[in-house]
Amino acid sequence: MNGSSPSTPDSISIWRTWALTVTYEAGEYTEQKFKAEKTGGGPVIPSPNLDTDLVMACDRLADVLIKACKNPIQMQMDIARYSKLISPKDTGHNEQREARLLERCPPGHEGKRLVNEPATILDASGAIIAWYLPDALTDTTQKEIREATDLLAPSLEKSVRADGNWRTNQKWFNRGSEDVGATPGCINLSPAWFQQGHENVSDPEVSASLKGPSCENILKAIARPAAIASAALRVMHPEQYWAGLRTLSNLGHIAVSKDLPQMPEALQYWASVFNTLSIISNRETPNHRDHMSIAKCFDILTTVGNYLNARMTMPSLQLEFKYNSG
Repeated sequence: MNGSSPSTPDSISIWRTWALTVTYEAGEYTEQKFKAEKTGGGPVIPSPNLDTDLVMACDRLADVLIKACKNPIQMQMDIARYSKLISPKDTGHNEQREARLLERCPPGHEGKRLVNEPATILDASGAIIAWYLPDALTDTTQKEIREATDLLAPSLEKSVRADGNWRTNQKWFNRGSEDVGATPGCINLSPAWFQQGHENVSDPEVSASLKGPSCENILKAIARPAAIASAALRVMHPEQYWAGLRTLSNLGHIAVSKDLPQMPEALQYWASVFNTLSIISNRETPNHRDHMSIAKCFDILTTVGNYLNARMTMPSLQLEFKYNSG
């Protein structure tokens, strides 16, 4: 690995050979473009390290982020109070329990509301608790995601099981027709995570799907989509963005100093400020609540494919989102 990038904050050191250097520059360009469009500023010149497709993708993203900011949807719910009311037992599957939660923390509108334009969702305090960014991905980016998913077909196929929880249970997956359906499955990609049941008792490892000879090809295939998702986070939640970048920087130093197997190589090609990416292909997802997520942070969901009339619902907000590709 070569020297660290001089353009990042002093507390963050990214090797010049890492894919994250391009991600960082894409994030800075998107954030500057967003601010310029929001305030009526002058043109923003992208870094010469960003190729044309990535610049166009960042431009599209910035435009949709601006549209979302101009369309706030105010909720009556206080998200801090709601977070204190739920427990790990509240999985989202118990309809009676969810109904009682809805009564105690009503969203502020009657019935389910359909959202089909870019929007920000605000709680009673005015905090943004969700961003909705339809059509934020260019056709080129969507094509890259589909092609990357094809590379993961063997791992996806092995992940589906006849039993187990809903995340990998075969009853929730659709095979689809051969010409439009990607291989069903659900896998996780990570350059550094703890195996289940081994938290805090061992060093993090590269996820199983990246331990084979295809690791470099897979990570290069998802580099641009990962950079775009990270650029979105740069605008939506700067503190989380910098925390993610700093964590991966620290992991790089630990991986080298401890000579952790395959991790330095995986981190070199990893282009996301998130440390884990879940690939979910051709699966219907039941209502659920992810308690492993941090309440004050965002997860980013992206959907790509050849389909029509998909919807994503948030029962606790009584909102339904049009969930088209991109």
